[in-house]
Amino acid sequence: MAASQRTVAFRGRFRGHWFRDWPLFTQAPAMIRYFFVVVVGACVALVFELATTAITAADLITFGALVGCTTVCVEAMRRLGMPAGISRDLLGAWWLPTFLLLPPLYALLIPIPIYALHQFRVRRTLVFRRVFNAATVALSGYVTSTLSHSVGGGVTPNLTGLSDFTAYPLEFSGQGLLTSIICGGLFTLLDTVLIVTAVRLSAPETPWRDLLWDREDLLVDTAELCMGIMVTILCGISLVLVVIALPSVLLLHRSLLFQQLQTAARTDPKTGLLNATTWQSEAEAELSRALQVGRPMAVLILDIDHFKRVNDTYGHLFGDQVLIGVANTITHQLRQTDVVGRFGGEEFVVLLPDADMAEACRVAERLRSRVGRMALPVDETTVTITISVGVALLAVHGRDLIELMAAADLALYRAKDAGRDRVCMPVTSNLTVSGPPDVRRRGSAAREFGGRSAAAE
Repeated sequence: MAASQRTVAFRGRFRGHWFRDWPLFTQAPAMIRYFFVVVVGACVALVFELATTAITAADLITFGALVGCTTVCVEAMRRLGMPAGISRDLLGAWWLPTFLLLPPLYALLIPIPIYALHQFRVRRTLVFRRVFNAATVALSGYVTSTLSHSVGGGVTPNLTGLSDFTAYPLEFSGQGLLTSIICGGLFTLLDTVLIVTAVRLSAPETPWRDLLWDREDLLVDTAELCMGIMVTILCGISLVLVVIALPSVLLLHRSLLFQQLQTAARTDPKTGLLNATTWQSEAEAELSRALQVGRPMAVLILDIDHFKRVNDTYGHLFGDQVLIGVANTITHQLRQTDVVGRFGGEEFVVLLPDADMAEACRVAERLRSRVGRMALPVDETTVTITISVGVALLAVHGRDLIELMAAADLALYRAKDAGRDRVCMPVTSNLTVSGPPDVRRRGSAAREFGGRSAAAE
């Protein structure tokens, strides 16, 4: 049984129940089970620690100070503005001292006020996602804190004055520093594994390479770990010194958010693809390089068939899911050198460097076929999506981006007029085909090309 069919069958079990329309229950069955396993696990650990941990004034003061510093960072995020979609932050700089300095109970508690602040002060999102994120941080931090205290015996923060460095072997000895680094790395690893597992269960088609760390993520994680250890050491010397770390964390946090805001300005907020302006800029640069060295290049325009009917029938929220699903499918079928963007509405554009006619047709047909296999669950049924694709070739259908886009758009309308769910190229009889003889021969062949590209291959 396909994943979408299992989702429909699973939701059918809740027919008539008042909670059946909750967003959580629109997820894949495996994701729903995984959600409850993670959240219940965090709750069980919290109940156990509340029953077995002695609450002290020193721990409460330290916990309050770390929560206060985290609150300042969250408020700074709100004032600067948060980019849409998944964004990175440096809150781990405050998670880690909580795990290393305080009993494991506080590792389970600290995500609760922080994610509540995110929900009500920064940006509202689906509640079950906030709950799940808090639970993953809580479980990862709980394991990290338990390991830290079992190895180092725990450290009591100094609330007054400056302490003797030798009194706190966890931070100030080589072995203690190594333990802190290992614990920080363990937290990052556990939290990443929990989140990646959830994404894979929700969208099994997402490649692992898109979910694991890249170079930029490793750099951010390393900076976060270093800042967390620095805050831990300062708290061990004197809790008052945490004010020294706060400006540094805020500055790094602001720089990271600014970079993400720049990225957000280049991308479409719904799909994460390049927006029309950025795509045009990058496409023009690629086209200029192709003309200089005489490389082939192709432009594709893709349009979701009957998208208005989908919106009218199932609502705009489901329409957004369709856009995201199509964008992900397209992206996963392309090379890293290909330039893909959302052109507006239900249209997408793709630039294929080094693609001749045969390659462009193969890629276009592959995209059409893969999107056609999508089955998106809605209510008690599934919806299939098809796309029409227009293809235009550099030097065959135009020599600049405007000509290529116009030709691809014309081909797209040919595909729609021919019945949709197909790949077409423009009729080139009225176009001047320039270039070497092999290019002219390909241009002549293009005049007879129409319908599904599979027929042309």
